[in-house]
Amino acid sequence: MIQQQRHQHIWIPETDKPRVVIIGGGFAGIKLAFKLKGKGMQVVLFDRNNYHTFQPLLYQVATAGLEPDSVAGPIRKQLEPDPDFFFRMATVERIDVEAQKVYTETGELAYDRLVIAAGSKTNYYGVQSVMNNAFPLKKIPDALDFRHHILQNFEKAVNHHNPEESSPYLNIVIAGGGPTGVEMAGALGELKKSVLPKDYPEMDFSSMKIMLVEGQQRLLGAMHPTSSERALRYLQKFGVEVKLNTLVQSFDGQKVKLSSGEEIPTQSLLWTSGVKGNLIAGLPEQATEKGRIRVDAYNRVE
Repeated sequence: MIQQQRHQHIWIPETDKPRVVIIGGGFAGIKLAFKLKGKGMQVVLFDRNNYHTFQPLLYQVATAGLEPDSVAGPIRKQLEPDPDFFFRMATVERIDVEAQKVYTETGELAYDRLVIAAGSKTNYYGVQSVMNNAFPLKKIPDALDFRHHILQNFEKAVNHHNPEESSPYLNIVIAGGGPTGVEMAGALGELKKSVLPKDYPEMDFSSMKIMLVEGQQRLLGAMHPTSSERALRYLQKFGVEVKLNTLVQSFDGQKVKLSSGEEIPTQSLLWTSGVKGNLIAGLPEQATEKGRIRVDAYNRVE
């Protein structure tokens, strides 16, 4: 039955206008859909969720600073009504570039032009133990999972007055000193300094360790060195321990092992060390390289 469903056509009204299919309802996909309004094209947007996520603020959801609906907006509300725009909640599983069709778990659809705006996914660089046990931060469910985890751990730590027993519940390690890692470390530092002592007055948070691990020689490597220095000073002000030129080698769910040989007792490793392309099956082999899509000067898939 499932196999038959995959060969069904996704219903979209017939039109003599060129059909543009956009895969992905992130910033790029939604912006393009806006730009194509009134351009004489039928636009069909696919996304696995029926909402757009404002990813830069996911760290606020993960630290209970914002609720999920503050960073999510319904895609239909943003782009409809428009007689030439159609949204379908589905995951595109593969592309047939010869037949010019996309295939989803709910059916197939032909296109005249295809735009791949599927974004990226977490890159674990082949570290299996991290993949199995760490928390990513790419989607709203990721943020809620981490938020629930650390709040539950704080409740468990209340029952342990010995720092050695409570440290695995309190300590938090963040891998990756890019914007997400820096923002997350800062938000956790503020929690430790201003919020948690009020919520848990019977606990001593001075032993809580918040550690940011970065493999390069400075934080925010894609930004100006001045920004890196300011970020470092800001984090240190909130008691965040920053480890530069250091990598996470493994995490078994109870301790993080660093390339320096140091081991940190913790049940909480947040992985923000990098991303790779969210590739879709069916792209020509020569069109991808190192987890990314090769494009020409006009951003067309090679």
